Amino acid sequence: MTSTLTQPSAELAVPPRGGGAPRRRTRVLALPEARWALAATVLFLLALPLQLTGAPAWAWGPLYALSYATGGWEPGWEGLKALREKTLNVDLLMVVAALGAAAIGQVMDGALLIVIFATSGALEALATARTADSVRGLLDLAPATATRMGTDGSEETVTVEDLSVGDTILVRPGERIGADGRVLDGASDVDQATITGEPLPVAKEKGDEVFAGTLNGTGALRVRVERDTSDTVIARIVRMVEEASETKAPTQLFIEKVEQRYSLGMVAATLAVFLVPLAFGAALTGSLLRAMTFMIVASPCAVVLATMPPLLSAIANAGRHGVLVKSAVVMERLGQIDAVALDKTGTLTEGTPRVTDVRALGGTGPDELLVLAAAAERPSEHPLGRALVDAAHERGLALPVAEHFDSTPGVGVTATVDGRVVAVGAPARLLLGATDADSARAAVLAAGLEDGGRTAVLVSVDGAPVGVLGIADRLRPDAAATVASLTSLTGAAPSLLTGDNPRAAARLAAEVGIEDVRAGLLPQHKVGAVREWEDAGRKVMVVGDGVNDAPALAAAHTGVAMGRAGSDLALETADAVIVRDELAAVPAVIALSRRARKLVVQNLVVAGVFIAGLVIWDLVGNLPLPLGVAGHEGSTVIVGLNGLRLLREAAWQRAAR
Repeated sequence: MTSTLTQPSAELAVPPRGGGAPRRRTRVLALPEARWALAATVLFLLALPLQLTGAPAWAWGPLYALSYATGGWEPGWEGLKALREKTLNVDLLMVVAALGAAAIGQVMDGALLIVIFATSGALEALATARTADSVRGLLDLAPATATRMGTDGSEETVTVEDLSVGDTILVRPGERIGADGRVLDGASDVDQATITGEPLPVAKEKGDEVFAGTLNGTGALRVRVERDTSDTVIARIVRMVEEASETKAPTQLFIEKVEQRYSLGMVAATLAVFLVPLAFGAALTGSLLRAMTFMIVASPCAVVLATMPPLLSAIANAGRHGVLVKSAVVMERLGQIDAVALDKTGTLTEGTPRVTDVRALGGTGPDELLVLAAAAERPSEHPLGRALVDAAHERGLALPVAEHFDSTPGVGVTATVDGRVVAVGAPARLLLGATDADSARAAVLAAGLEDGGRTAVLVSVDGAPVGVLGIADRLRPDAAATVASLTSLTGAAPSLLTGDNPRAAARLAAEVGIEDVRAGLLPQHKVGAVREWEDAGRKVMVVGDGVNDAPALAAAHTGVAMGRAGSDLALETADAVIVRDELAAVPAVIALSRRARKLVVQNLVVAGVFIAGLVIWDLVGNLPLPLGVAGHEGSTVIVGLNGLRLLREAAWQRAAR
């Protein structure tokens, strides 16, 4: 069959990060394949109870006929068009087998075949459309226009496509940067999490590199364009996602080759079963009955169910526990993983900066220090400021009103709190030139926090340092246990791929037991690491959450996105999504996949034995049609029930151990 059964993510839509217009999304019923499949399924479900309860044939027969027509016309038509290209596919054969079953009275069997194939084709079409939507949506990150500055200081608004290398653009506070370039003048904090995955905005000043699509903070920047708009990091991410997705095509080509050989063999065998007895004088009716019996017992219903129930049951079970596995193919691939690469921010960590250390100096108490810092930062929109305010609220501290608030990008904020001037910001900037003892102690405390991978924030009152606060992205509670489980499953410890700084990455990796750390990576570097491992024969799983992870997710054997904090593109590009943001679900779903693969092998053996036995009986003996149907349906029921064992809660509990 040419369709790949796919479980879409339509019911788990994630709103756009940071607000804004909702992204373009293909609706299920907007696809003609989905509408035809739904019609065929509804008609089948209406006809089945009527037939089983003994209603007259005129009541259920037309419903079955309409089910055949709505679900079978499209694969049948595609199969006929393929015949004109001298290609035979299983879709056409299944339609023929369904019609053959109806011709000898097995109307329900044929209709079920039609419904299965129509539904799988619709789900494949949906998955393809959603992937295209997500790649197009990535381009929306970059602004459509930019402010280009002339040599005389004039300004004009132009489309980003009109920008050329060497142009100078003005980026005002709160705007997205229109091109990759370098800062000529100004200072600001730029949120570039979409590109590097860094959890905090990065201070940018003259000489620093900036990327298209990243969000400028409170300062104005003049930027010299250094890359053509077709070669920006965002544009390259789009290309890499598309290219990496296409690398999965060889598997599909292999499947098509198998289908072609099987199709030709089945047609030849059916014709032989019909024509050879006729050549030796057999009756036409008997030969036709034998050929139809052969077509039924040789049909791949049992083989289809041998594979799908275990995988779909595993998908359903995983879904109940917060893991969206997008297709049966993905569920099978999960069990093949022998190497895992983890992102840092939003994957091993929660993705939200939090206060981890409160180090007071002199006579200032810890709570007083936090109150002063949080009160001064409350008017700020900077994530560090929000972390300080959240920490004060968590401790139940009342915050006085700050006056005369002022923010300096790359330095910090100042405000008047209870009549005192409070400054909160970067220790290196606030302590510049200070030589007193308290300043020296503050510098030592800040250096110690930064050596531990934290962001140090100095608090001073009326020019004198009163303490240092440590802020870090908090490690997920289940991170260390998850790394240990992945190590046990794959035989090797996971690797860490992150755009964050090496010091913070090394500290976190040491906490969870990861030795292979690759930090300061841009998206193309992550893809390069994945391809390096896969060229060495490894089957790599990448777990990430951001736009910057999307190319690696697509390039990997299997990509897994963290759902709650994940970007839209990462969620659509990934093969599986951890909806509840529970990292421990990653090794659990791998174990569940391996159990499903074992059941698939069991079912294929059972299906193969039944089909081979019934085919041989029909060819060398005289297999009665009712017995052939009973054997065929019996094998289908057996493999189906065996596969449904993975629906039980116990299956997930065993996988999660």
